[in-house]
Amino acid sequence: MVKHQPLQVYERQLCLSCLTGIYGCRWKRYQRSHDDSSKWECMWFLILTSTFLLLLVWSYFWWAVQNDYSEFNWFLYNGSGEWSDGTIPILATTAAGFTYVAFLMMLALCHIAVGQQLNLYWLHKIGVMAAMLMTITGMISIHELWGGEWDIIVISLQATGPFLHIGALAAITALGWLMAGQVIRAEKTRFQVVLLLFYLSVLLALYLAPLTITSPCLMDRTSLKQRPDVIGHRGAPMLAPENTIMSFSKAVQQKVSGLEADVTISLDGVPFLMRDYTLRRTTDVEKVFPARQFNDASLFNWTELRSLNAGQWFLKDDPYWTVQSMSQRDQNRARNQTVCSLQELLRVAIRSNRSVIFNLRRPPPEHPRYNSWINDTLQAFHRSGIPQEQVMWTPDWGRVMVEQEAPGFRQISGVKLSVEVIRDRGLMGLHLHYSQTSAAEIRDLLVNNMNLSLYTVNEPWLYSLLWCSGVPAVSSDAPQILKKVPNPIWLMSPQEYCLVWITSDLVSFAIIIGVFAFQKWRLSGIRSYNPEQIMLSAAAVRSSHRDVSLMKEKLIFSEINNGTSSAEELSLYAENGYDGYTNEGIAH
Repeated sequence: MVKHQPLQVYERQLCLSCLTGIYGCRWKRYQRSHDDSSKWECMWFLILTSTFLLLLVWSYFWWAVQNDYSEFNWFLYNGSGEWSDGTIPILATTAAGFTYVAFLMMLALCHIAVGQQLNLYWLHKIGVMAAMLMTITGMISIHELWGGEWDIIVISLQATGPFLHIGALAAITALGWLMAGQVIRAEKTRFQVVLLLFYLSVLLALYLAPLTITSPCLMDRTSLKQRPDVIGHRGAPMLAPENTIMSFSKAVQQKVSGLEADVTISLDGVPFLMRDYTLRRTTDVEKVFPARQFNDASLFNWTELRSLNAGQWFLKDDPYWTVQSMSQRDQNRARNQTVCSLQELLRVAIRSNRSVIFNLRRPPPEHPRYNSWINDTLQAFHRSGIPQEQVMWTPDWGRVMVEQEAPGFRQISGVKLSVEVIRDRGLMGLHLHYSQTSAAEIRDLLVNNMNLSLYTVNEPWLYSLLWCSGVPAVSSDAPQILKKVPNPIWLMSPQEYCLVWITSDLVSFAIIIGVFAFQKWRLSGIRSYNPEQIMLSAAAVRSSHRDVSLMKEKLIFSEINNGTSSAEELSLYAENGYDGYTNEGIAH
């Protein structure tokens, strides 16, 4: 009777197989390796890391610029002449690319943690390079076409800086486990020193980073100013078609303090509300006047303008993704909106006792009202009977004449000026884009009793930041959203933040010291053997020489069954005395 020894049984290690299989398409045990990664694969790891960081910045940019999505789409419309939501493909590709690269980054770090050789699969290499090139192309395009928008990153860091610091500190602390393992396993002292110094430098930079973090929301609660007033920018354009009576009525329902509009002059001298140079985006001029659809909006008379529908485009294009939340009654009302005159807006302001601020566009030189457009606008104000103190006049053209004709108007400028120039010109304040002022400049204006309103503020985080800065008023496309912000999103005294900062640094340092000590204890005395060597070494302690020989034979036999041995390998085994593969060779 022949008695067979059971073959060596290996643990399947499903997680490790998935790890190396997904990252490098190495699904078999014999395909894995504990050898050092090649310089080529180390370079690909650096490319992967760089792509991850680029996508992280790119994703953060599009999160911050959410406040200006409508401005971005309007910018694209001016360039292409066709309305579309250009943020959708950008956000979709950014989310897919970031998810993919972040997943590969996690797999790579896990490879390093378990001591597996890095070997990125060639399809992943193509994907990583495609993600990097697309991100770089996107950044260059934004810089060339919309370069001023990069300022929002600096502004948003004032709102997110303390939290990003804690998140980054947590991430680097977690990487301490990986770094400790690499430092302790490394055989070259020089490599250990360089790696340790690099990690400690990054850690020290993060520990001291709060020294560079400044935010208006790091202040005593007793110093917080009153809630900024909200001005309806073109009414409430998320709830109704912009620059229409319905839009301004919706803004009044949201308790705005003022109404802002874009004013131009018709061919027969009637001031009306229109943001664009043409009527194509917000009216049905293509259907009513197809031959004139590309003409300047001011080259239509009031009768022609009044015949256009100014609401159907809103239901069709759904520029803010809000149509589905509208009631059927509101949708029917929006469908029947017409082009609004300045006179109609002023009547709404009188009834609701709201102030009015507007942007006035001069008609082209061939326009019959090219020289009288200021007078036409002033006449509309006089005919409406609106109290002059409710009007904020921003155009710099003809300001002297306006001051004589309407001395009660509140004169403000849409151009950034110093306090001295504002005072010399007799202005009351400024109406600027939110990116044009700093916290120090805001304080300077307020100390000198200058009025300040900033546009366009749609996101609660930006509204909270400006609230902490002391801004008296903001202009918004989303008064219904800002209405739900009763307090700044976060407010912390410098002493409280200092406590959080020091505590987080101490906790991080203690964890890292503990991790390095534990890794040193865990890895002490362990050398880099492959699994078969470890098993054979253990067997040598427990078994006889014959048992060890049998185990060697079974390991080789297992590899042959897995398809790892070629004819050349078999001949090599035979030369070394491993030729007993018969039953007799393994029987007692």
